[in-house]
Amino acid sequence: MTKHSRLATALVASTAFLALASAASAADLRMSWWGGDSRHVATQEALKVCGAKYGHTVAAEFTGFQGHLEKLTAQIAGGTEADIVQVNWPWLPLFSKKGDGFADISQLKGFDLSQFDPAQLQSATIDGKLNGVPVSTTGRVFLFNKDVFDKAGLPLPKTWDELIADAKVFKEKLGPDYYPFEAIILNALLIVQLVTEQATGKSMVDPEKMVINWTPEELRKGIEFYQNLVATGAIRPWKVAAGEGKVELFEMKAWADGKIAGSYEWDSTYSKYADPLKGQKLVPAEPLVIADAKTPGLYRKPSMVFSISKHSKNPEAAAQILNCLLNEPEGVSILKLSRGIPTSKAAYEALKASGDIKGPVAEANAIVMATDGPAVTPFDEDPRVRDVFQSTLESVAYEQISAADAAVEMIDQWNDILSRL
Repeated sequence: MTKHSRLATALVASTAFLALASAASAADLRMSWWGGDSRHVATQEALKVCGAKYGHTVAAEFTGFQGHLEKLTAQIAGGTEADIVQVNWPWLPLFSKKGDGFADISQLKGFDLSQFDPAQLQSATIDGKLNGVPVSTTGRVFLFNKDVFDKAGLPLPKTWDELIADAKVFKEKLGPDYYPFEAIILNALLIVQLVTEQATGKSMVDPEKMVINWTPEELRKGIEFYQNLVATGAIRPWKVAAGEGKVELFEMKAWADGKIAGSYEWDSTYSKYADPLKGQKLVPAEPLVIADAKTPGLYRKPSMVFSISKHSKNPEAAAQILNCLLNEPEGVSILKLSRGIPTSKAAYEALKASGDIKGPVAEANAIVMATDGPAVTPFDEDPRVRDVFQSTLESVAYEQISAADAAVEMIDQWNDILSRL
């Protein structure tokens, strides 16, 4: 059986669904998204194929991630957004506070919701209205360069205490510029959040009361944990790493050379970090835990959603295209893993059968799906919340403010932001 025939067989249930859906008349549609070149190429091709299948034309509008939120905000404010919109999951409350910012996909014919777990759909539901369909579920996993740990004569760490102890061995056996881990900027924030959740068992935000769940004392301990990683040589100081400029870790020579042997990254980005290692083995691992952790604290969320504009003149035609992209063989076989491992059951089974979901990428995703953690809310990633987190933690890293004062300042500012959302 060929790869294409296996794909078609795995998706037959979803395709059969469409025979029952009422046909939408030919429509001129638009779709907008962000991404890199490979995503742009795949999506444009899929839109041509899916458009031809249903007799629609779909104009492509794409950019990089930087500036996309601002552009989409202006379009939605003016009612000029595309018919199908790729939306970052934490942006949903910004654009649809009461659930009426996008079309309710559950009320549209032509889209097969049975391919999605109800809990996944609930993550994009606001006030009972399905504002988007989760394209993929992603989460943070630990990635370790096994070759470097082997060279140091160490097994891969399973706890934070082991990682901290490994830092001393790295410097003794490999050199003073070797580190078992890396955590600056976003990773530093997420490590503080991770260990604070492990210690407390509480998520960062209470979405019902719209307040921060942690006390200043609990957050202070999380910040001090990060400071200890720096002090013990487990990670590079923020100011040292920042001195290299705005360069991603996978682009750094220190990463390619194995001088940095671990990180905390999205499961869907595994290949970005593995490719520069040129044969060195990069291993996905379950979350490192602190002593007496109440939860592994895994950070898991919808990576993004596809929404349909409430201003669309042809929402059911848009639903047909959306179904083709996410559930049907024509779209799935082209998009593949360009937006991560699909949430759609039909797409997942098809890509697994065709051999596209395999190896370490599949292992990383399995860790994400199997590991527990407090529920992440879109408010954790509100741009204003993140800005406060980053700027204040950076001040701590540069010794401009104490961990205790930073914790009070963060929580006060976060609660103020949440009270206005």
